[in-house]
Amino acid sequence: MKAAPVRRIDARQHGLTPDRVSPNAVDVTARLQDAGYAGLIVGGCVRDVLLGLTPKDFDVATDATPEEVRALFRRSRLVGRRFRIAHVRYGRELIEVSTFRRAVAEEADERAHSEAGMILRDNVYGTLEEDAFRRDFTINALYYDPQREEILDYTGGLDDLETGHLRFIGEARTRVREDPVRALRAIRFQAKLDCALDQEISDCFGEAAELMGAVPPARLFDEIQKVLMSGQAERAWQLLAGTPLRAALFPGCDPQDRLVSRAMRNTDERIRADKPVTPGFLLAVLLWADYQARLNDLLSCVSPAEARLQAATDCLGEQQQIIAVPRRFSLFIREVWHLQDRLQSRQARTIDRLAGHARFRAAYDFLVLRAESGNGGDGDLAEAADWWTRYQAVGGEERLAMVLERQTLAPKKKKRRRKSRRRRQPDGEAAS
Repeated sequence: MKAAPVRRIDARQHGLTPDRVSPNAVDVTARLQDAGYAGLIVGGCVRDVLLGLTPKDFDVATDATPEEVRALFRRSRLVGRRFRIAHVRYGRELIEVSTFRRAVAEEADERAHSEAGMILRDNVYGTLEEDAFRRDFTINALYYDPQREEILDYTGGLDDLETGHLRFIGEARTRVREDPVRALRAIRFQAKLDCALDQEISDCFGEAAELMGAVPPARLFDEIQKVLMSGQAERAWQLLAGTPLRAALFPGCDPQDRLVSRAMRNTDERIRADKPVTPGFLLAVLLWADYQARLNDLLSCVSPAEARLQAATDCLGEQQQIIAVPRRFSLFIREVWHLQDRLQSRQARTIDRLAGHARFRAAYDFLVLRAESGNGGDGDLAEAADWWTRYQAVGGEERLAMVLERQTLAPKKKKRRRKSRRRRQPDGEAAS
């Protein structure tokens, strides 16, 4: 993309006023400017405010180095190795302050790349204009100065925001080679902002998928979590499922699985209703088909309990090589999976204990989604889901009656016949 003169837009044109952004971010920019540095609110928060959305956080860009920012703000700390930045804390709010960077290093050892061209370390500082052109998307390269109430646009981001276009800054293939995760970010923004994706970005999805193996699994988890918890997970999955990126990230997941789409929709609805959600639940859904396939293969060799344990270990172990699922979520996934069989069988002696399990509600929701999507296989899934729905709705006496009914329906165990021992004669011959 050819560089163009900066476009400066005042408050009469853009309508963004300081009271629409975080007062803490405004304070950071004011203190930086008072100390003789540049201080501008930048990125997705500016984009979202202009679109009438509520940003989750606010970022500030400056020409001060991270160490200078740290010296200026007492409640701050430096983080990151790949991109060194400062976090300035205001109570529960964290303002991320990054130093202007440039896209091209003057010395060979200032920036580290992999053999494929991926940026491994980037602490090459530059000017405001250089910082704008090294960012990923045009709509994320907008700077707001709350003191002057002015927006600075170097890349045509305002025009793309108005027309609903998502474009990389610079040559798309180069940007993806620098950081394949940008392809995932493109899908997330496309779903969130309902914008049109530039064809050059779509054309890079295959190469981005091939490069995903070089991205640290922990970083991929962070990006996948943003996709799943965006409030637009269903739309994002529709966009992702038909690309090579899905196969690279979730190779065992059927892109047409109705369970996945229903779970995504359910999570989006919970987010809109301000109900608690966890990425562990959607990861359990995304990996369910792979877990089930492994479980079915093992059932002919070992006991059901051993098969469930081994299938979960193998499934999650292989997925960890791609996306590093934190332990708290992997334990959650295991429990939800293992409770499915118990919820379906409904053994009378364990029903009360099962209803009090810490993961009962999540496992029940999982069971209901499986029933709604036809993901059962043995025919009694819908009946089990309805039974547990009624069990939770009724009182103590009715619950007891439901449990007793299950007890009468349970097949009676056959008594094992004892083998009689024959007395032996003193001479060692069997008695008749």
